[in-house]
Amino acid sequence: MRNLLIFISKYNAFFLFIIFEVTSLVIFVKYNDFQKATFISSSNEVIGNIYLKADQVTDYFKLGITNDSLARENARLRNQLKSSFYVDSSSVKTVADTIYKQQYSYIAARVINNSFNRRNNYLTINRGSNAGITKGMGVISSSGVVGIVINTGPNLSTVQSLLHENTRISAMLADSNNVGSLIWDNNLDPTKAMLINIMKQVKIKVGMPVVTSGYSLFPEGTMLGHISRLDAKNSSNVTGFEVNLSVNFSNLQYVYVVTNKLAKEQEALEAQEKQ
Repeated sequence: MRNLLIFISKYNAFFLFIIFEVTSLVIFVKYNDFQKATFISSSNEVIGNIYLKADQVTDYFKLGITNDSLARENARLRNQLKSSFYVDSSSVKTVADTIYKQQYSYIAARVINNSFNRRNNYLTINRGSNAGITKGMGVISSSGVVGIVINTGPNLSTVQSLLHENTRISAMLADSNNVGSLIWDNNLDPTKAMLINIMKQVKIKVGMPVVTSGYSLFPEGTMLGHISRLDAKNSSNVTGFEVNLSVNFSNLQYVYVVTNKLAKEQEALEAQEKQ
């Protein structure tokens, strides 16, 4: 306290000058309309900018929460898409509103680990068996097919990426419904794949969209990419059509795990056929 009093007494002239300046400025602004209006306008602008910056900082720290919320909302909306339902023809003659039965549902997940420049690539997502995810489920993003779930834990799952030598997706040309297979070549280009086993008489042009067929884990018509080159060959000398993939695997943040409600029934029936 003594040091504070010594400091004030030593610089009392400076403090008095500050007090007089502030007092005179207040009086000047308060009793002059033009200066008063100018001061209020300027102070409002300064305060407004401070509030704006503070709001931007707050929004930045809330981005994770906001993105999670948007991903869940997108999953809910995907559950309502027409492609998520199938027509139950046995109900057509009863109630028209019930002829559509839901076949696919979606679980939103965040990518917490991802590789895209190796021969065999994988992803890790922050959803597991506690969220209803099981091995064999398809994984998509807002841009198209991402991969297939291969392992699950209570809270995490690993996904075999589309960029994997063993990944083979049943695909078709959206304009002609001709079915083939989409595979990833081992040239380590995460933007390219190959469409093979398409009938030779089919007329294919550069730019034609390639989507999933009804024989895949995914809803029919899910985007895969576009034809970018005809008569391409991979390292194994397999001839096919080069496809520009629709998904940017270097920038994956949120994905959706596809639940096919008819998958178990289909697997059981097909197992009986094999026996």
